[in-house]
Amino acid sequence: MVSTTIADRPLRSSDSGLFMILALVIAGVVVAGFSLQLAAGRSSFHAPLLLHAHAIVFMGWVALYVTQNAFIVTDNVELHRKLGWIGAGWIVLMLGLGCAVTVAMVRRGQVPFFFRPQHFLVFDPMTLIGFVGLTVAAIRLRRQSDWHRRLHFCATSLLVGPAFGRLLPMPLLPPFAYEATFAAVLVLLISGVVADWFRSGQIHPAWVRGGRRHGRCFSTDRGGHL
Repeated sequence: MVSTTIADRPLRSSDSGLFMILALVIAGVVVAGFSLQLAAGRSSFHAPLLLHAHAIVFMGWVALYVTQNAFIVTDNVELHRKLGWIGAGWIVLMLGLGCAVTVAMVRRGQVPFFFRPQHFLVFDPMTLIGFVGLTVAAIRLRRQSDWHRRLHFCATSLLVGPAFGRLLPMPLLPPFAYEATFAAVLVLLISGVVADWFRSGQIHPAWVRGGRRHGRCFSTDRGGHL
């Protein structure tokens, strides 16, 4: 979430509030999903250290995403820029820990029963790769704030699948458990597109690019499922 330039102030003021709301929606879904899991006794603080590291890093990204949007809303561009470079390095940790946790869960036989192990091995890494690809694109286009913030939202929304999986009745959904979580993530993405369209009267091409990446993740993961 690297900063835009001072020249982008008109774009920031026009849609920064929208993306602040979208960031809070993502954070709300994540907190609700994992809090429900904890309250139901299905999560434990006695989990392996690797899982705790994974949780801290991924929740840290959500906090970082909300903070970065808050900096733009409050016009703290310099702080946004400095924290953005931390975010650029943060994705390396996320990719490494995400893949490590996936492999560890498969080896221990801890894959949720509504996913096939081979599906899980494809599902998580491909989603992470999609997230990294969109995030890198957002960083490269940081001087074009309209592209920058939309690509970041598309990227971060890809990470919300596990949170939705803790809110949906997953045991009742096989063999379409993954499709259900993808549909929930897609609703989040479509909500952003619709809100943006009502605000500006047009669909920004960044949404198309982000939607294609979501579609590639789904089609690849679906191939692993079959």
